[in-house]
Amino acid sequence: MPRPKLYRKIRFNPNITYFKPQGVPMRSLDVIELTSEELEALRLKNIKNLDQIECAKLMKTSQSTFQRILMSAYKKITEALTQGKAIKITK
Repeated sequence: MPRPKLYRKIRFNPNITYFKPQGVPMRSLDVIELTSEELEALRLKNIKNLDQIECAKLMKTSQSTFQRILMSAYKKITEALTQGKAIKITK
């Protein structure tokens, strides 16, 4: 039985939930789901310019877990940008 997912502190709720390449209809795109905790990790690290230890404390998680969340977000965004996929932000 897998461990239950822990609650992470997320202080940002975007109004926009989809990003897609311009000029391509949504029905013809593959979609990559970016979780709200991955978006929060990106926001804290890249917009707020905090180090990983501070980010992890703000999200109430360990530094190693924060690193895994961040790397997952980078991978998903890179895949969407390089392969022309849409990004859906989920809760």
